[in-house]
Amino acid sequence: MALVTACVPAAQPDGNRLEVLAAFYPLQYVVEQVGGDRVDVTSLTPPGAEPHDVALSPAQVRRVGEVDLVAYLPGFQAATDEAVAARQPEHVVAAGTGSRDDTSELASDPHFWLDPTLLAEVGDDVAHALTELEPASAGAFAARAHDLETRLHALDEEFAVGLAHCAGATLVTSHEAFGYLARRYGLVQVGISGIDPAAEPSPARLREVGAVVEQNGVETLFFEVLVSPKVTTVLAGDLGVRTAVLDPIEGHTDDAVDYLGTMRANLESLRGGLTCTG
Repeated sequence: MALVTACVPAAQPDGNRLEVLAAFYPLQYVVEQVGGDRVDVTSLTPPGAEPHDVALSPAQVRRVGEVDLVAYLPGFQAATDEAVAARQPEHVVAAGTGSRDDTSELASDPHFWLDPTLLAEVGDDVAHALTELEPASAGAFAARAHDLETRLHALDEEFAVGLAHCAGATLVTSHEAFGYLARRYGLVQVGISGIDPAAEPSPARLREVGAVVEQNGVETLFFEVLVSPKVTTVLAGDLGVRTAVLDPIEGHTDDAVDYLGTMRANLESLRGGLTCTG
């Protein structure tokens, strides 16, 4: 697995704004939405990089201890975990600690943000943390968090309606990053490989997935934007089915499309690719 060194821009922050480091894109999005013009937010994951592979330079580790707030997901990025432990920033949002399901088949899946209702909960945590730093803006932070929650719950309703006839449909993905999305909308995820996107599936696993595809009339295998699609496309060709993109939104590749836009693109991809019998 190649390591990607995060490049935190050396841009000079606005001295009147709160400086925030977000570990990767979904958390950056939430902080930007809740903080508005009161925050300068930098992601520790460069655009287009795989978050799992990020390594931090000594200067970047120091920044973790210098900014006003750090938003990260414990257990998701070893480099960020180590930097937080070493620098012990005073104000931290440990995202997902109240949202992730550690007692089910999702125990090893960190991608809770693919359930919009769970990402909305992070907005409240961010608003609380920012309020501790800037009490005078408490009302603005709370209002923005509420607005974000409203938009995320509206997105959740779009998914529920758009996939209403797909309950029980088999979702075959390049790796098992979509457990929270599948659980929320009644899909059955089958990963070609497991939770590690860099893991190569065994020939036996490829045969197992092929059997699932044939038994369930699956017409599309989904691959991701930041991981090589080779295994998925070769398997799809062998099975005579299509491929389509499904974005786990770990990294950010297009500044013109935010979290909501990417999730809506995922919805259209699912609607076009799932075999729904409901």
